[in-house]
Amino acid sequence: MGGAAALEKLVPVLLAFGGGVLLARRKIVPAEASKAFSDYAFLFAVPCYLFGNIYASDLAALFDRRAIGGYAATAALASAVVAAAAVARGRRDPREVALRVMAGVQVNTAYFAVPVFITVFGTAAPIFPILLFQVCVLSLVVIALMELGRAGPAEGGPGRRLSRAAGASLATPLVLACNAGILLNLLSVRVPAVVLDGAAFVGDSASPVALFALGLHLGGAGLHLRGTTREELALIAFKCLVFPLSAWAVCGLLFGVRGDWLAYLVLIAAMPTPQNLFIFAQRYDVGVGLAASVVIKTSLVSLVLLPFWLQTVAS
Repeated sequence: MGGAAALEKLVPVLLAFGGGVLLARRKIVPAEASKAFSDYAFLFAVPCYLFGNIYASDLAALFDRRAIGGYAATAALASAVVAAAAVARGRRDPREVALRVMAGVQVNTAYFAVPVFITVFGTAAPIFPILLFQVCVLSLVVIALMELGRAGPAEGGPGRRLSRAAGASLATPLVLACNAGILLNLLSVRVPAVVLDGAAFVGDSASPVALFALGLHLGGAGLHLRGTTREELALIAFKCLVFPLSAWAVCGLLFGVRGDWLAYLVLIAAMPTPQNLFIFAQRYDVGVGLAASVVIKTSLVSLVLLPFWLQTVAS
């Protein structure tokens, strides 16, 4: 795929995203409205899309053990590197370490990867197993570290707080939709066509709405380059360059992943830091400014680098 072809693939992405930025900057649509659009996409449209597509998918092909194992190994290696770097810089609070691991390793699936994959490949199916791995494994590790560093027994002991947070993470509409689709697929339960058609109708709106919401958020927040710290630059470079290159090396060279799956994994790894980083930072009262900056700047850098990654993985 040449540079021009890659840019053509991204025109719908840029249109939806850029429209949100423009309308927010011109005060036509308030940036605060991004939360309503985001909630619609995250809580309703994306789960509908995931449920219908997982239910209709070939799970044996979708859950490729070698590909998922390679991505898991990449994430584990990257997490260890980021954690070691944070400790070397004098970060001793588990919450600070966990926040930086999340910033450097987790990816924005619902708001960024799903719409990009739908636009470029016509399907977001390859994201499903990575999404489950991220929520059910990576997020639980981050939550565990956050809870360990949380001061005070205001909400019960660490074990109780951890189990409650883990339960809330696993009960999100995204995870429930994925698990429901997998279960009904495995049990060969016949879902009425009217239900699947309804889910497809709502799910088709997930991609443009999620990108529009992200554009509104970024258009309202603005971009301040002068105040970017060295640590922020390091995390942005790691997330947008080192992590996807690591996915290519580990998955391709060590695990022997080839063809479409290698392209999928590299592109997933190249997605920006998720907005959940900011939510975690606020909830656990740690690095709120760092989280907001990294979320905004990795989103813009990832968007700029997408043509490069598309051309690279297709060559």
